[in-house]
Amino acid sequence: MDNLIFKTDSYKVSHHNQFPNGTEYVYSYFETRGGVYNEICFFGLQYIIKKHLCGQVITQSMIDDADELYKQHFGTNTNIFNKEGWQYILDKYQGRLPIRIKAVPDGTILPVKTCCMTVENTDPLCYWLVNFIETLLVQVWYPMTIATNSRLQKQIIMKYLKETGDTSGIGFKLHDFGCRGVSSMETAGIGGCAHLTQFLGTDTVPALIIAKEYYDCPCAGFSIPASEHSTMTAYTKEGEVEAYSNMLDIYPEGLVACVSDSYDIYYACSEIWGTLLKDKVMSRNGTLVIRPDSGYPPEVDLKILQILGEKFGTRKNDKGYLVLDDHVRIIQGDGIDKDMIITILEHLKDNGWSADNIAFGSGGGLLQKFNRDTLQCAFKCSSITINGIESDIYKDPVGDSTKKSKRGRMTVNNINGNIVTLCGKDVQEDTNILETIFENGKIIKTYSFDDIRERSNI
Repeated sequence: MDNLIFKTDSYKVSHHNQFPNGTEYVYSYFETRGGVYNEICFFGLQYIIKKHLCGQVITQSMIDDADELYKQHFGTNTNIFNKEGWQYILDKYQGRLPIRIKAVPDGTILPVKTCCMTVENTDPLCYWLVNFIETLLVQVWYPMTIATNSRLQKQIIMKYLKETGDTSGIGFKLHDFGCRGVSSMETAGIGGCAHLTQFLGTDTVPALIIAKEYYDCPCAGFSIPASEHSTMTAYTKEGEVEAYSNMLDIYPEGLVACVSDSYDIYYACSEIWGTLLKDKVMSRNGTLVIRPDSGYPPEVDLKILQILGEKFGTRKNDKGYLVLDDHVRIIQGDGIDKDMIITILEHLKDNGWSADNIAFGSGGGLLQKFNRDTLQCAFKCSSITINGIESDIYKDPVGDSTKKSKRGRMTVNNINGNIVTLCGKDVQEDTNILETIFENGKIIKTYSFDDIRERSNI
């Protein structure tokens, strides 16, 4: 899938000759039309541009391959595929796209229904190209949705830490367990990288590669040694003590996580960790993180904390909530999404336990349970120039007013602390936060991962 001409929907291939005669310029924009969040974290466009649009992206072999495929795909009508248009881009621009993309900086926090990017052609013969690349550009919905969701979960956890504990460890309170639960390694990398705009903990290795290659971050996320059921059950039920003891022996210091519910989590916490191996746990220069992996999380986590509190001791922090001895903590990695995090932390708070005692790991609820409609993302044409005359255009379907689109060229402006989209004659270019980030095959503006983290910080 290196051929840009294939990175689209079939119907886009037929659109070049559907525009009015004399069309010279097409101007389109991308926005969120609503969804389940009040605000969004815009992220991921830099990855898409760097990976798919920069430099020479069209070659003769790509054009020829596309010509052959689309003849088969559509039948004998050779007018479907715009071979001449692509050949023009190759011959005149050496395969670089005569396109200008403006966008808010990656990591910007925006209210929903705000324009996030605009796209326009720079060559009047390539008006058709703007919406041809819609399919590719709209895939920014995924990383921005993940970043938005992770940011919301960060806000939730931070609320409970402020009420019951210490906020300094927020960066490691939500760990990415999602690599195996997504549709591809590329998805894992993109979504995992989006999560890392908000947190520091991950087990999704492809996320590190995306952040390194496309955002110049040497290592965006961190992890610790941890067990899985296979490494524990390999000792059999009769060897459970040996399995856990081995974890302490091979990792004598630092953080180490151990799944402990292959059989009976409560017995493991009370009799193995809390009795037979207590001295080894307490003599470590580090923290044992016990991981339950089944049952109803709020009830399981509270009961585990109560058992560990009896066995290892507790203290009351300055906010009056119980905190386990620093040698033990728990991580809840089963069934976690934003709603379950609230339920767990509220339950622990009601029973006098600090949020300091627990971290979360999330898989499907972090990277997979979303679609383009989560934020109602849309890419629409709002201005067209025909025979030198520019006109505002829009859609306003009678059956669904939420799909009404914006009109004309637009700017995004901070007015008295409120970010708004201005359209048509109301645009204010001097205070426009949309920046030209791509033009005629070149990336004009890039953002570091540190900048993105700072910009999107809660």
